Formats: sequence, structure tokens, C-alpha cells
Amino acid sequence: MSETDASDATARPGVRDSDFVRVWDAPTRIFHWLLVILVVLAWATYEYSEALRDPVLKWHRWTGLLILTLLVWRLLWGLFGSPSARFSNFIPAPNELASYASSVRQGREPKYLGHNPLGALMIVALLVLLLTQATLGLFTVEHNDLTAGPLYLFLSEEGRKTATSWHRYLFEEVTLWLIGIHILANLAYALWRREPLIWAMFTGRKPAGDYADAHTLGVISNSMLRAGILLAISAVIVFGGIWALGGKFLQMRLW
Repeated sequence: MSETDASDATARPGVRDSDFVRVWDAPTRIFHWLLVILVVLAWATYEYSEALRDPVLKWHRWTGLLILTLLVWRLLWGLFGSPSARFSNFIPAPNELASYASSVRQGREPKYLGHNPLGALMIVALLVLLLTQATLGLFTVEHNDLTAGPLYLFLSEEGRKTATSWHRYLFEEVTLWLIGIHILANLAYALWRREPLIWAMFTGRKPAGDYADAHTLGVISNSMLRAGILLAISAVIVFGGIWALGGKFLQMRLW
């Protein structure tokens, strides 16, 4: 097995490796769970900033920059990563989405190795929302200049208030609800339809079977190396871009 294989077979005696098919490579799975952790940290470092003795929200802002870097990486991975992670292979066309929704209502929807059309739409929505929110965070001001995003000087005072308001609103009123729906949908598929969606995001595998999208998916062999290169590029885009624009990193010292 390569490094992208999560050896589900070794954890279950009597189950052969050939009984499973790879779907998610290691970088995609690491991205998923790291993003989950960072989003929780972003919320916690804002809500409990006083308990953390962080009145200027430095931990919240650095977490936001890491989220932004991770999201830029995902955009690049959606172009240059494994087939199962590429946007061209899972973003549904309108007619495909309508056809799948109709098949769900009739109880005869096909199984997908990767994201089904409705799931893919949810993933795209969450990525767009988080990317928008993280970008808005670059321009927000909470209390004063010491709690401002690194590019806050690019906006007027009214613009900063608008950016701050939308930054909060998108998370509290939109993103949290979509995350909740996403979790419930995955649990429903796992419990009622016996599809191991959550487990597959840990192991990278699903049971072998007849999947509607199997012919378009696959996992590249050098995924970790390529992912590392794209991560370095993403960091340069985010941190280098902010530095080139004169961003105020000095106000965001970690210590």
C-alpha cells in the first residue's frame, strides 16, 4: 500500500484489501480534518478570548490566516490534485443535480464513490463561505487598531464596519447552519443508507461496489509531495500577498 492508503483491511480481520476501493487521498483527508479543527479554534479563540487572556485576538487572527492558506491550497488541489479532489470531477451540472434530486425523491438514487451531486453542492457552498469569511477577516476591526485584520487600512471606517458585520453574520447565520446540515446528512447516510461517508474520510476507502462516478476518480501516487509544494505556494500567496500589500503583521505577534 502507498502512503495514501488507510489500511482499513488491516483493522478488520478477514477483510481483504481488494474488498475496498480508494477514493480520498491523504492530503484531502488531512485538509478536511485540519479545516474542522481550525474552524473550531477560530470560534473558540474569539468567543473565549478573555479567558485566554488574548484581548487583541491575535490567536483568532492567526487561526484565520491559517484557514485562508488552507482554503487557497484546496483551490489549487481542486485543479492539480487527485481526480477525486478535482472540481471538474465532482461539481455537478444543473441537469445532473436535478436528475439526482429527482432520484432521491423516488428512492432510487445511484451510489457515488466521491461526492454525490447534492453533497458536492454543499462542499462548494462551505468552501465559498469560509473563503469569503476568511477574506473579510483581513479587513475587520473589532475594538481598535490593535484588533484589526492585516489589511484593514485598505478600507474606510465604514467599509471596515461592513466587513466586520458580514464576517460575523456569515459564520453565525449561514456557515454554522450549513455545517450542521452537512453533519446531519452524513450521519443520515451512515445510519440509514449504510454508506460509510465519515469513515471514508478517515481511511480514504469505501467498500468495492458499483459507483456512478468510479470511472472518473482515482488517487495519484505522489500526492503528499505535490500537496507539500502546493501548500508552500499557498503560503506565499497569502502571507506574501499580505506583506506585499503592506499588511500590518507587526500587530499580530504571537507572543
